[in-house]
Amino acid sequence: MTNVAIVCHSGFGHAKAIAEAVAKGAGQVSGAKVNLIPVAEAEAREAELDAADAIIFGSPTYMGGISAEFAKFKDWTSKRWMARAWQNKLAAGFTVSASWGGDKQNTLYQLLTLASQHGMVWIGLGLPPGNNHSKGSIDDLNRTGASIGLMAQAHGDQGVEGIGASEFRTAELLGKRVAEAAQRWQAAPLAKAA
Repeated sequence: MTNVAIVCHSGFGHAKAIAEAVAKGAGQVSGAKVNLIPVAEAEAREAELDAADAIIFGSPTYMGGISAEFAKFKDWTSKRWMARAWQNKLAAGFTVSASWGGDKQNTLYQLLTLASQHGMVWIGLGLPPGNNHSKGSIDDLNRTGASIGLMAQAHGDQGVEGIGASEFRTAELLGKRVAEAAQRWQAAPLAKAA
C-alpha cells in the first residue's frame, strides 16, 4: 500500500478542485491510498502526514506567493522538521491563480523549499510545456508550461467552472506520477534507511 497525502489551502475553491483532481489521479494507481487534508486540519491529522510515502503541497498564489493559511501550516511543520518525520518522503506541489503568470513560480519555489527543508525528494511535473507554439491550444496539457510543479489558471470572476479542463487532466497526471514514484521509492534502500 502506498500512502499519498495532499495537504492544501483553498480560499475560493479553485485549489481544492485542483487538489481533488490530483487525488483522483493518485487514486488511479493500484494500491494507492490518498488522503486529502485541508491545512486547517493538518495538526489534527499529523499521523496521516507522518504515515504518507508522499506529500503533495497545494496553495493558491496570492500576491506572488503562498496564502497566509498555507504559511501558517508551513510554520507548524517545524515540529515535524525537528523530528525529521518527513525525511526521504517524496514531495510535489501545485498552485492556482487567476493570471496566466501571476508569479505562480514563486509559490512553487516556496513549496519546493519547504520540502527540501524537510529532507524530502521533490517530484516535478514531468510534462513538456503545452500551448507554446502556433499549433498549440489552451486545451493542451500543462498549458502554463510549468516544470517543477503544476501551475493552474482559473478565472478570478468564476468558481471552479473557470478552471480549464486541461488543468484538471494535468492535475490528474501529477497525482498519478507521484503515486507511481512513491511505489517505486518504497523499495529503494534510501527510503528504508530513513
